[in-house]
Parts: sequence; C-alpha cells; structure tokens
Amino acid sequence: MNHVVVVGAGLAGVRSVEALRARGFAGTITLIGEEAHRPYDRPPLSKSVLLGGADSTIVDSDLDALEVDFRPRVAAKGLRPGVVETTEGELSYQGLVIATGARPIRLRGEGPQHVLRTIDDALALRALLTAGSRVVVVGAGWIGAEVATAARRAGCEVTVVEAGAGPLAAALGPVGAYTASWYAQAGMDLRLGTAVASVDLGGPALADGSRIEADVVVTGVGVRPSVEWLAGSGVELDDGVVTDEHLRTSLPGVVAVGDCAAWWSRRYGRRLRVEHWDTALSAPEVAAAALLGDDAVYDPVPYFWSEQFGHMVQYAGHHGGGRPVLRGDPAADARWGVCWMAEDDRLAAVLAVNRPRDLLQGRRLIEGGQRLDVDRLADPAVALRDCTVA
Repeated sequence: MNHVVVVGAGLAGVRSVEALRARGFAGTITLIGEEAHRPYDRPPLSKSVLLGGADSTIVDSDLDALEVDFRPRVAAKGLRPGVVETTEGELSYQGLVIATGARPIRLRGEGPQHVLRTIDDALALRALLTAGSRVVVVGAGWIGAEVATAARRAGCEVTVVEAGAGPLAAALGPVGAYTASWYAQAGMDLRLGTAVASVDLGGPALADGSRIEADVVVTGVGVRPSVEWLAGSGVELDDGVVTDEHLRTSLPGVVAVGDCAAWWSRRYGRRLRVEHWDTALSAPEVAAAALLGDDAVYDPVPYFWSEQFGHMVQYAGHHGGGRPVLRGDPAADARWGVCWMAEDDRLAAVLAVNRPRDLLQGRRLIEGGQRLDVDRLADPAVALRDCTVA
C-alpha cells in the first residue's frame, strides 16, 4: 500500500492521518474535505463559539509536518474499487478512510432556517442572537438545548418546540423529562408534544395549524450520515457505513470512522452509530490498524457530554432496554443521575448531571462488567465504585 485517501477533513479524518503516520505508514496520504477550512473541532461550535468565547476551533495538527496532501473544497461524488470520484476528478487509492460525517436534517418550508454543523453555521447564527430577538428552536435534543442556552444568555426571547414528550427524548427516553424544568427556570417557553409542519416566512407553522412568530428559526432535529456518494459502490449501507468490529467495510482496503460509521459492538451485541466527539477521536487508531493489516478491535464505552442551562450533563454507555435507577432527586437537587441496569445487574449506561465522579466511576464499571447492588446504587450518597457485588 502506497497511497491512502481520507475522505472527510473533520476530526475523524485528521486523526486517521495522524494514526497512519504514528503506525509507520510512509506512503502518500491525500485528505479531502468539502469545507474551505482546515480540520476543526465541532463540539465547541454550540458552546464557546456560539457563546462568543471563540472564533475558531482548528485542530492542533501540523498537516505539513505529516506530509499530507490536504485538499479543501473537494467533495467525493462516487466510489468504485480503487478510485474515488471527486469534484476535482478521480483519485486512485490502495487504502481508503471514509470519514464524511453527517448532515443536519432540514424541515420543509420556504422560510429561513439555521442549522448548526459547521464553523460558518455557528458564526452566522451567533451574529443573529441579539437581545430581544425572537428565537424559535425546533428540537429539544442536545444541540437544541445548547443553542437555546446561548440564545437566552444573549438576551433573546426563546421558544423551544419539541415533538416528543420531553427534552432529550430521542437520546434518553423518559429520563429526559427531568430536564424540562430547566427551560422554565431559564425563562423559556418549552412546548412539548408539538410538531412543526413547515418553516415559513415569519416563523414555523405547527401541525395544529397555529404559527409562532420568529426572527430566527434554528432546526435541531438530528442528522443523517453523509453517505449518498457511496450509493452503488459496493459499500454496505444501513444508517451509515456498515463495518465490523475492526471498522472494516464490505470493500477490501476500505474503513469508516466517525459519525458515518455504523460499527459492530461486541460489548453490546449490536451495531452502533455514535455521533459524538469521543468516537471521532478514538476510532481512527483502530481503523488505521485495520488498513495496515492488524486486527485491533473497536469496542469503546460510548461517551458524550453537554453544557446546558448551567448544568454539566455527561453520559456513558448504551442503555438500550435497560431499567433506569435514579440517583438523587432532580426536582430538589442540581446534582443527580441515572444508571441503566442490564438484566444481570451489570451497568449498561450512566447519566451524570453535575456529578462528574459518577460518570468517571460508572464508565469504569461498564468497562469492567461488574455486577452491582441496585439498592446501594439508588443512594446518591454511595459512590458508584462502592456498589459492586463481591
């Protein structure tokens, strides 16, 4: 192998480049990305950038020192064995890393709607968050909550519209409802069980026929993996690029990482696609190993975090159908959490709100697979590490 092409110049793409060089790959590496910018981190976009604390989140990676042929403003259009078709022509490869990420879902309608995925999105939206502006955020998920936080801090009048029964319903199920009070405490109008029919001029039209007047509409209803360019290529697709536990795809010499990769988890016995920074940071090491002939296994405990309404919210694991055990009283205490238990009393996932020690210890317990005493687990005064069963 003497030429590896990395498609996608986000964090997963640039970490793939670094991992290849760290493992001794001395051949040519070509990195292409649709945006004009050098690789940058996305999590700060809805945090420090939107709040005005930063204007750039460029990843600290010296592409020149790594001898990378970096080509910004170049998008992949198609793939056939050994060749990536791009907007600048064909690129031949012996190894290929698919790191094209995901794109925000937009709602129908002719009115202006903002999404938050790129640095340009964040800077454009930040300029519109001015005191007194009427901002409607569609979706009370992770991004919606963080955008609402920034808008309220800027002095905007904020309405959040959520089709589910509670905030974070898609990510946390009924547990997300515990965060609903944060919106009222922040002086926002949270409308649950409310669907948006379209985003029109002047604001969103709701499914019940009513309308909300808005100066700014932000859509935060999820993303779809950016894999359209792989149609007909022979790469298996199913809610992303299907990979095994080594991050290998169905085509020889092709791996996938980041938001677009649906990888097989030995730990959870199912395929996962995790759209968070930790995955983009850690998966490239395994993908690089796979390209170079090693059999490293990618089987992490997924992790992500969010800052919203003055709370640090952290989650590790995959709760699936696990039974939730509440730690603390969300109505009375700003520090609380939830542990999801598998049928064998092993920890499947942990949510920690302003309880960083719970997150750290819970993640280790998931990795170790120890059985826990559920009665002790329900007592927030007992450390998670002290809930193990001998």
